[in-house]
Amino acid sequence: MLNAFFKARPRLRAALFGLAVCAPCFAVGVGQAFAQAPDAVAAPAFDSDRMSVEVVGSGPDVILIPGFASSREVWRTEADRLKATHRVHLVQLAGFAGEPWTHADGPFVAPMIEELARYIRDTGLEKPAVIGHSMGGLSGILLAQAHPDLVGRVMSVDSLPFFSALFGPQVTAEMARPFADQAAQSMLNPDADAFRAGQAQGAVGLARDPATRSAMVDWSMASDRQALASAIREVMTTDARPALANMTTPVWAIYASDANGGAPAAMADGLWTREYATLPGVHLERVDDSRHFIMADQPERFAAIVDRFLAE
Repeated sequence: MLNAFFKARPRLRAALFGLAVCAPCFAVGVGQAFAQAPDAVAAPAFDSDRMSVEVVGSGPDVILIPGFASSREVWRTEADRLKATHRVHLVQLAGFAGEPWTHADGPFVAPMIEELARYIRDTGLEKPAVIGHSMGGLSGILLAQAHPDLVGRVMSVDSLPFFSALFGPQVTAEMARPFADQAAQSMLNPDADAFRAGQAQGAVGLARDPATRSAMVDWSMASDRQALASAIREVMTTDARPALANMTTPVWAIYASDANGGAPAAMADGLWTREYATLPGVHLERVDDSRHFIMADQPERFAAIVDRFLAE
């Protein structure tokens, strides 16, 4: 059944999950690292081997979390826009896009969620808004579930509470485990040339913008392979749906649709409606003519959605 899903729905799988099937492995699209912006201000005192944070602007706090293997630079355009009215915290996860990884094959997701919570507490943030892309969106939901007192609101950008639901509505975390292990091995096994080729292939399904596609590949190549393996295994087997019904944190789930190379609208609507069905008051909003990296493919429309989200 799972193999059949991947063969029958390659556009949905590539656009929504960020996994592109290539022989002989999965390839995950990610991006290019840039220098820290010159107008960045010193982050509140915080030391962590799980993430670093760059802070720009002043005003109400907004935390921006990138997705799997991505750099914080995926948020640069939005951060530059928001910094006039908000204090923006750009997170960089350890192991991704050149950020050092020191945890070998140890756990990735749960320790990272706890470090995000510690960052909010230790730096004295008052219920910040959290915006996360892909894996970062799942992280925002998990953070709000574990620490509802710390988070003001969450925007999940092209992210599901259980990514392996892309295999089908009947799939459980345990059923997805063999495929998660396969995906993890695909991070570890290829040589550099094969890995780069896979990332380039996968990037086409993840963004319409050529510059963003190129950036994804460079971020991926700069990432630690073991960190990628640990992260993808855990993301594919982490199911946040059972706790959705008890959430009180406001959540917006923004998702992409692209009739020419991305996820068809009706299919995306059905998937997001189904997977977020038990979350009280969830705001679902589709962005057409966009693939997985909505902030890059439709920056003006995405900015307008962020402004509405932050104004509520």
